[in-house]
Amino acid sequence: MQFTLESTDPSGARAGFLETSHGRIETPIFMPVGTVGTVKAVWPRELESDINADIILGNTYHLYLRPGMEVMEAAGGLHAFQGWNRPILTDSGGYQVFSLAERRKLTEEGVRFQSHIDGSYHQFTPESVVDIQRSIGSDIMMVLDECPPGDATETYAANSNELTVRWAERCMKQFNATTPLYGHDQSLFGIVQGVVYPEIRRRSARQLVDLNFPGYAIGGLSVGEPAEQMYAMVDVVTEVLPTSKPRYLMGVGTPANLVENVHRGIDMFDCVMPTRNGRNGNIFTTEGIINIRNKKWQMDFSEIDPGLDKYASRHFTKAYLRHLFISKEVLGMQIASVQNLTFYLWLMREARKAIVRNEFASWKAEIMPRIERRL
Repeated sequence: MQFTLESTDPSGARAGFLETSHGRIETPIFMPVGTVGTVKAVWPRELESDINADIILGNTYHLYLRPGMEVMEAAGGLHAFQGWNRPILTDSGGYQVFSLAERRKLTEEGVRFQSHIDGSYHQFTPESVVDIQRSIGSDIMMVLDECPPGDATETYAANSNELTVRWAERCMKQFNATTPLYGHDQSLFGIVQGVVYPEIRRRSARQLVDLNFPGYAIGGLSVGEPAEQMYAMVDVVTEVLPTSKPRYLMGVGTPANLVENVHRGIDMFDCVMPTRNGRNGNIFTTEGIINIRNKKWQMDFSEIDPGLDKYASRHFTKAYLRHLFISKEVLGMQIASVQNLTFYLWLMREARKAIVRNEFASWKAEIMPRIERRL
């Protein structure tokens, strides 16, 4: 993987691109989440055509449990298994294991946990997580990290970060000692932790920069803290991270969160929000947010989003989409998911254009009221 920084707006927003074996990724970019080898309710051809996603996510924890690495390797890796020929990033599963709470136990060696599927016991170590991601064949792999709770004490956060950094070093050693299985290059990103403690965040970033990863993620900032704390921690970390390498903010967020963090120099984002909210009838559009179940849309025969020149946005009406949700038809969830992902990718591409023109600040001032408005 090679990252090229093309343009930096006076505001600090950045435009660049990553070259991978499966294609080019233009940044800033939103990455649809395909946890178990599928972006929920969305066909791969829709991801390629209407949504035009440069890269999608998979999850190490979920794919390890099901279908398992025997199936994955027999299929030739995740790209072949799910019929996706563009880049894939895999999370290490650290966040998912963290969310198991009482079902996991952390040690220096790694984390022992119970499967949420059948209660069976498993062990993740930094080394095994790298090996699993080699079997998956993702273009961008993530180190194993501990994601502490948002209300963790400063002492807990400091100790957790030191463990995460030691695990990151072990991941790097395992990565360097192994080779890709399917003939394409893979890269490994480090993950900055530290909850909402500025000095721990700075120390985490410095320690990971010393390990010289090709890219850096910022983790642990989508666990319930106020948005202003998130922005403050991003500011702290981006001051330390090298400008020559990509920056990935994990698990964030709303359209406004994305724009605010692009302003702070973030290049990559992922979140389940567009698909999860879409399946629940919340539609993101270029003019604002729609709760499509509301009766006000019952007789609205206008296009879902005339601001997007895409099939789902222009072919169906708000009244029809509401009818599908009220009738509990699966097609409604599909249309909403495609619309929301199309909007998220459009938003990042509009941000990129503004950055290249050195007009990000004025673009942000114009777009923010629109994307936060409830219609």
